[in-house]
Parts: sequence; C-alpha cells; structure tokens
Amino acid sequence: MDDSFVKIVNTQTLAIAYMEYGAADGWPVILCHGFPYDARAFDQVAPYLVAAGAKVYTPFTRGFGQTRFLSENTARNAQQAIRALDIIEFAEALGLNRPILGGFDWGGNASCTAAALWPDKISGLVSYAGYDIIDVQQQRHALSPSLEKVCWYQHLFQSERGRECLVSNRYEIGRLLWQEWSPNWNFDEKVYARTAAAFDNPDFVDIVIHCYRFMHGKETGDPALQHLEDRLAQKPAIRVPTVTIDGTADPLKPGGTADHARWFSGRHEHIITSAGHNIPQEAPPQFAGAVLKLHDWLP
Repeated sequence: MDDSFVKIVNTQTLAIAYMEYGAADGWPVILCHGFPYDARAFDQVAPYLVAAGAKVYTPFTRGFGQTRFLSENTARNAQQAIRALDIIEFAEALGLNRPILGGFDWGGNASCTAAALWPDKISGLVSYAGYDIIDVQQQRHALSPSLEKVCWYQHLFQSERGRECLVSNRYEIGRLLWQEWSPNWNFDEKVYARTAAAFDNPDFVDIVIHCYRFMHGKETGDPALQHLEDRLAQKPAIRVPTVTIDGTADPLKPGGTADHARWFSGRHEHIITSAGHNIPQEAPPQFAGAVLKLHDWLP
C-alpha cells in the first residue's frame, strides 16, 4: 500500500496517520506497531482478517510516518500511558465500538496498557509478548548480563551521544535491530527501506529517546498521567479476553512469557510460534490466526 492510501484523523493532541482495510461494516480491529517498525508491519496480516469480515486499522504511532502533533508546544512524550491513550482516542475519533486491539513491541505494550486501564473501551486483546505492561521501577534495575547486551540500544539512548547517533544513523540502527531481533528472517532490503521511511518523522528522535529515558528514570512523564502510571505499577489484571503470542527465536524474550498467565483474569490462551520479534511480518498467518481465534470467542 502506498502513501496515497494513508488517511489522517485528529485526536486531542495528534493528527494520526493510518491505513485501513476491509468493508465499512466489518468488525473493528486496531493493530499497533512498535520501534523500529511502522504500520506496514501488518500488510500481510490484514488480508486474512478482511477475508473473515474484519475492518482493520493500522495507525502510525506518535513520532512515526505521517503522524504529527497538532501543537509545537506539546511535550514529545512517549511513556506507556500516553501511547495507550493515543489508541483509545484514535478509536473514539473514528467512532469505533469496542474494537479488538493487537500489537507487538511498543504496540503490544500500548495495547496491553489500554486493555488494563480502559477495558470497557475494547472487546479483546492480542498481545506479543504476554503481559507487556512495563514495570517502570523494575526496569530501572539491572537485568541479566545477556539481556543487558541485547538491550544495548536502550543504554545508548540514555546519553546525548546516543541521541546524536540516532539522528545520524536511524536507518542503520533500525536495520541492525531487525537483524538481531529476527535472526532467522531474511527480509528484503526494500521491505526494510519502506518501513524506515517512517523514521523521517520530525518527532521520531525525541519520541524514541523519551520512551527509553522514561523507562530508565532519566526523564519524567506527564504529571497529569502519573495516576495512570501508579495504577500500572500495581500490575492490574487484564480482564478482557486475550490471546498472547511468543516467538521462540526472539532474543528480547528469552524463555518466553508463558508464566504471564496469572495477569489475565479473563479468558486467555497462549500461543508459541517459531519466529523472532517481528511476528506480524515473520508469521502473518499465525498473528492473524490469534486475532481470529479471539474474535470467535466474542458474543
């Protein structure tokens, strides 16, 4: 899908760029990408869902693609609560009635957060990987050395040297992360380049840097959202029906997330597939199948 098919809808703070697939009367699904990906991660997932009667929306998250802030004065904030609120406001702006949410990486985090905070706004959740709500306080403590090595980019972004590196080398950093996180996926350079064009957003660097500095306690979030982060720190159960997915070749999730089941109080099923971090592009039938399984549960 080329950029002529990208649409724009305004929320309180953003002009959100998105793509849509399927008939207007289809059951609504919002699929959310992460870093360093874009909305086109779901290009091969959407046809499976449309064939089953879905109306699929794939927004570009803040700082990516053609999504823009409505005001220059708005803080370029990327904490999990605000990215979750973006999804809820996106659904409201389009008049969607309790859509299914699905996502991976940042998009999985934002979708899980939205499901935990506003369960009455959605009908179900597909999450890669597991209960993907960030424990901000725990995130600020050391992980195992092997996982700290995998998270080198997060450490890089804590310094101004890291910001400079992202400004000058966003294309190369993104490609390197694709290679490291999906070690068995031989993606085409054209496929990557199409996504990397979304990193040319004028807010990309500020959003990425804030996301990881907030997680590591180096920058603050929006004080008006602190009550939401306080709720998330309590590890609230997700009560909407949920299908979670793990990829066995993902170095960011060693051992998988099967032990996350305790945080889902509604109907829940866990699926494991032989893929890396970018499940929608590495295994589109499996990601679509998780959404379809969830839809079959709903009344």
